[in-house]
Amino acid sequence: MIRYILRRLLWVVFLLFAVSLITFIIFYLLPSADPAALRAGRQPSPSLVETIRQQLGLDQPWYVQYGRYMKNLIFHFDFGFSYQNGVPVRQLIFSRLPASISLAAGAAVLWLVVGISVGIIAAIRPRTKLDRASMGLALVGISAPVYWLGLVALYLFSADIGLFPILPGANSYVPLSEDPFAWFTSLIMPWFVLAISFAAFYSRLLRGNLTEVLSEDYIRTARAKGLSERRVVFRHGLRSAITPIVTIFGLDLGILLGGAILTETVFNIPGIGRLSYSSIVRSDLPVIQGTVLLGAFFIVFANLIVDIVYAYLDPRVRYE
Repeated sequence: MIRYILRRLLWVVFLLFAVSLITFIIFYLLPSADPAALRAGRQPSPSLVETIRQQLGLDQPWYVQYGRYMKNLIFHFDFGFSYQNGVPVRQLIFSRLPASISLAAGAAVLWLVVGISVGIIAAIRPRTKLDRASMGLALVGISAPVYWLGLVALYLFSADIGLFPILPGANSYVPLSEDPFAWFTSLIMPWFVLAISFAAFYSRLLRGNLTEVLSEDYIRTARAKGLSERRVVFRHGLRSAITPIVTIFGLDLGILLGGAILTETVFNIPGIGRLSYSSIVRSDLPVIQGTVLLGAFFIVFANLIVDIVYAYLDPRVRYE
């Protein structure tokens, strides 16, 4: 297991290097807006644009710029400075990261609890009214776009404009360090809105997997031995049926930690998603590089954790 983890960590380093190189090539070699012209303002003179290009180091070959960027990143953990405001990219990312982590972690807990619970209930009572109702609601949850659900939730339950203002502070994010209670209330609505579609998908997936697993021969054998139905479902059936959920959960959580752009925009949450979107609009390459690398790191690290959890959930999985 240790050798496997070390190999995967080396693979993580290679993937992050490849992601940074591809991102750099896309925004430097392909036609795009000139960062120097954007920073110079409206109707700048050619001399001003050229001066800014020299100050930012954009007049040098792309491989020289990339080499300097990677050297600062590897030896000093320096992501560079924003082209638009001169602020260190590391400072921008770390100031936005707590909001994205709060949003993703809270929503993940909700969709796991709801999705797994609904999926189990639907699987052990197939073709009943409860099964049909839960799967029908799950289909609606999957079909509804996040931004639409967010706007509807604000219209109905927002503290200031909602028809039924039952959630205080629901449309204004408050950092955890300032006021824990206000932080919690400000994220209740975003958590539920973001978790709805994931919970719906997880419940349908688990229901299908668990229904198939409960018809296997070893489940019949467990029941024939006199084991309780609860132990059969949770100890034997769920452990086999939940492995695809673990895979998808690792990917979903890694992506959301890299930024949930729509949810952060609708609920005015200053997270990584909004930062990456604004940097793309303004062609702010250092910020784009930093947010893309951060998202890639979360995804590959989450996949590493998933592979390790697999060995615990499925005894047939062994890493040599």
